[in-house]
This record gives sequence, C-alpha cells and structure tokens, in this order.
Amino acid sequence: MKRLSLCGAATAALLVLCACGGGGDGASAVFPPVALPTPPEAPGAAEGPRVSVDELGSGTYAVSTGDADAPTVGKYYAAADGTRLLVLGGHDDIANQAYRRTAEPAARWIAVPAPDQDVAVTLLQHQTLKTAELAAATLAGRYVSQVAAGEATAFSIAADGRLSAEVGFDCKLSGSLAAGVLPGTLLLDLHTHGCAALPASAKGVLVADADYAPARFRLLADNGERLIDLWAYAE
Repeated sequence: MKRLSLCGAATAALLVLCACGGGGDGASAVFPPVALPTPPEAPGAAEGPRVSVDELGSGTYAVSTGDADAPTVGKYYAAADGTRLLVLGGHDDIANQAYRRTAEPAARWIAVPAPDQDVAVTLLQHQTLKTAELAAATLAGRYVSQVAAGEATAFSIAADGRLSAEVGFDCKLSGSLAAGVLPGTLLLDLHTHGCAALPASAKGVLVADADYAPARFRLLADNGERLIDLWAYAE
C-alpha cells in the first residue's frame, strides 16, 4: 500500500511540474518541445502541372501541333546540350505560348504562361530549317518595334551586344546580348521601363530568320509568367 501511495504521489508531482512548466517560459522541463514532422505532400504536388514536349534532335524546325484540321504552328529550337525552346503563335504570328527546358540534368519543361493542368505537346509535323550563326556585331544598328496596340518603341544594338533605349518613346528597352547555344539565336537579358504591356525584366533569346522579313529579328523572352514577343525592324 505504501509503494502504491508513493507512486501515486510521484505521478501527481510530475503532472504538477508539467502543468507549471518548471519555469516562466511555458516550456516543459520534463518533456522538451518536439517539432512535429510536416505531413508529406503528394508526389509532384510542389512541382505543379507536369509538362512534356516531343523530343527532336539538335537543330531548328518549323512545327505544327494541336488539331490536325486547324493546327497551331511554331518554331522549335534544339541544342546539342539538351536546351530546348518551342514557341507557338496565333493567327497574328505573335507568340502566345512557349515551352523551354535548360541543359541541366533532370531539367523539366517549363510552360509560359503556366498551365493549370498537365500538358503533353505532341508534334503533328516538323520540317528542318537552315540557320546561320549569329553575332551581336552583325546586328548593330537602330530598330523599331511595336510593344502594344498603338504603342511603339525604338532601341539600338551596339557591336558589343548592349541594348539601349532611343529617346522620344515612353516605353524604353535596354539589356544585353550574348552568345547562345540554341541554333540561330543570341541570349537576351531584357529590361523595360514605362512599358505597361511588358514585364520589367525578362530573359530569353534574340532569333533571326529569313521568314521574318521585313522584320530583322524577334526578341522572345519571359519572366516565368508573361511572354514577350517583339518583332524588330531596322531603320
């Protein structure tokens, strides 16, 4: 009976100690606080919708996808290191969807704008195109481009690849060009000021193609959410 009473007394003392916290900070001196594990997420939940695109070998292609009776057309750029870019456009030839992938191991396809469900892009047809290497020095000059309905801007490209805004326009473009890995492209780091229709900064490529005539080239870039497609005309 005495042993039972002692056990009961000891248990009561422990309960009182836990309730009091053994101090003024509210933490238990008997059972230290333990961080509960975060419930595991469903596979792929943090990654968002999955995107896949048919693979093509290195090169540049004119492609079509979607409905065979009313296909969506675009350009597919593939580098030997695994870098990929697929740009699809509407009836006005302005890009409205892009899919890109970097060369890093296990890199995933990224869609801009982002989809709200899984996307699998199947190419209906593809045709290989000839492309020539680009150098910023060969593009040095002054260019104009329409950035939105009724709004234009002008910018210049220096021989070293620097983009500078021209005066007299509310929307100003600046940035830089560098050698790219995708065929027929230059890497583009673009910044905008006063351009309501464009994000403040974006990364992408400058693409030159004889099919773009009379435009000299296109600036294709995005900020992860919004897509930029500016057709540039030499002055």
